[in-house]
Amino acid sequence: MATIYLDNQATTALAPEVFDAMLPWLKDNFGNPHSAHVMGRQAASAVEVAREQLAALLPANGRVIFTGSATEAINLAFGAVRKISGEGRDQIAVIDTEHAAVRDTALWYGTQGFDTKLLPVDHQGLVKMEDMEACFSSRSALVGAMLVNNEIGVIQPVEQITEMAHKYGALMLCDAVQGFGRIDIPQEADLIALSGHKIYGPKGIGALWVRDGVDLPPLIHGGGQEQGVRSGTLSPALCVGLGVAAKICAERRERDAAHIAGLAAKARSLFSDWTMNGAVDQRYPGNLNIRRDGLDVARLMSEVRGVAFSAGSACASGSGRPSHVLAALGLEPAQIKSSIRLGFGRYNEIEEVEQAAHLINQAAESQLS
Repeated sequence: MATIYLDNQATTALAPEVFDAMLPWLKDNFGNPHSAHVMGRQAASAVEVAREQLAALLPANGRVIFTGSATEAINLAFGAVRKISGEGRDQIAVIDTEHAAVRDTALWYGTQGFDTKLLPVDHQGLVKMEDMEACFSSRSALVGAMLVNNEIGVIQPVEQITEMAHKYGALMLCDAVQGFGRIDIPQEADLIALSGHKIYGPKGIGALWVRDGVDLPPLIHGGGQEQGVRSGTLSPALCVGLGVAAKICAERRERDAAHIAGLAAKARSLFSDWTMNGAVDQRYPGNLNIRRDGLDVARLMSEVRGVAFSAGSACASGSGRPSHVLAALGLEPAQIKSSIRLGFGRYNEIEEVEQAAHLINQAAESQLS
């Protein structure tokens, strides 16, 4: 039996249209996009078309910088604080449930002379706005808030947070990796990070949108390619793949949303005796993070090999660290170890959700009996 893939927060399948669009740039059109000859110009043109396809889904008053991943984009974005630290702005605040790409980077800046604050969330996983307000001062440099949480799917009030940050003159960084192409992007953010492989595009490429007027120091030094802040030869194939994936997301947004909402509703009914982790309503429906007290999820995953699902984020699972997101919700270690994450995507079918639920519930009942 083929594996049922329900881990679309970790990565998504490459869309067939994306593969077809990338193939010529992997085979015959192999020119360096930074070369002046005709093949180089053709490659450069393809990169710029992809940049425009991404920009079409982002605010109008900014620029798109290609990166090797969303993590790289986030690290590039954080460099903005170095440009304004001389103005006495040395405070960074990020929500405690941020992806490690934001959270750990912010904590590293805390070892480099910056004052880093981790903002708590309530039991639903939503930031406490009174704590957000209290963290701001004339020293505020940057605030980080992800649009859709990768582990529990909770949607943070990013527009409200951005308005608050700007009132104090701070920059707003939004990790939009899990929401880009699926829900509305915050129009007033200053820095927005995204990733190709979360939107049915290729791995190995991401992008950072930067609002006009925001100055970034180079992250990678060298030949000055990619607007002087990210040296290195761009891959036309990866850029094209990301651009086409974004274009397809825009074209299929309503259809994909309806399909995933249907899958989510079915899954909720099939796992009705499990407890939801995080907000029930203020969340992206393609993410279902649930628990059954007393369950050993590591054992469950080994017993249900026909279904690809997660015990948390792929990043946390790989490191062996317990989920800092679930801990921030106030869950006990035993509850964290009894939690699973199911992620629904464009290419899943209702029958797959039904079969996966049967296999997972059957193994859970056997373990708890």
